[in-house]
Amino acid sequence: MNIVVCIKQVPDTFEVKIDPETKRIVREGVESIINPYDNYAIEEAVRLKERFGGVVTAISMGPPQAEKALRDAIAMGVDGAVLLCDMKFAGSDTLATSYVLSCGIKKIGNFDIIVCGRETLDGSTGQVGPEIAYHLNIPYVTYVSKIHNISNGIIECTRLLEDHYEELKVRLPVLITVVKEINQPRIPSLKGMMKAKKAQINIWKSDDIEGDTSYYGQDGSPTRVVDVWTEHMKKEGKKVAGETEHLVEVLVDELKKVGVV
Repeated sequence: MNIVVCIKQVPDTFEVKIDPETKRIVREGVESIINPYDNYAIEEAVRLKERFGGVVTAISMGPPQAEKALRDAIAMGVDGAVLLCDMKFAGSDTLATSYVLSCGIKKIGNFDIIVCGRETLDGSTGQVGPEIAYHLNIPYVTYVSKIHNISNGIIECTRLLEDHYEELKVRLPVLITVVKEINQPRIPSLKGMMKAKKAQINIWKSDDIEGDTSYYGQDGSPTRVVDVWTEHMKKEGKKVAGETEHLVEVLVDELKKVGVV
């Protein structure tokens, strides 16, 4: 069985800075990590390999430094890795990103299952996985919380919805997005880290994936960020001293002023 896991490198901070000119996240000089949900995707892909056999290939689109995220994935048990890296991909929204990734996956070829995290920390749209499935014209299942079995070209799984679980059987090839409930990501072994250090990361440019360049980057992105700003919360406090009875009276008066009591 051939398994592809899609991962992304994201800033390791909640204090995200935005370039005022491009309206994009500033990634230079910021410590980066594998997107947290993607760790669950990596773990599940490796577990599927261990249960049913096969090969796991990690794929990511990003700048050269995203190679580190792919090496971390190899340290966790992934067999090979591909980085889609080209300035033509810069500025991609979710639609352009999913198109580029789908072209890369087609080049990898002969896949049975594509595993993605449910969403990314820096975007939180949850759109890229389903859009990859659309570009590849394959079925997809979102929010998968457990994979029960894979046999005779059918995957049996449970997906997590807002107020209940859903049991599904879907024919391969299929794309799934996973939630945290599905597993506990492993800590890379020393052997895995040594393998990752020596691993050859395949770096594919625009010309390597044979896609339509009009769908790449900002030109292929129908989404436009018009403006970005930080909302500043201003809170005013009032300090009151005195005995308990007095404090209670003051509190009640303040609550009446704002219509709470």
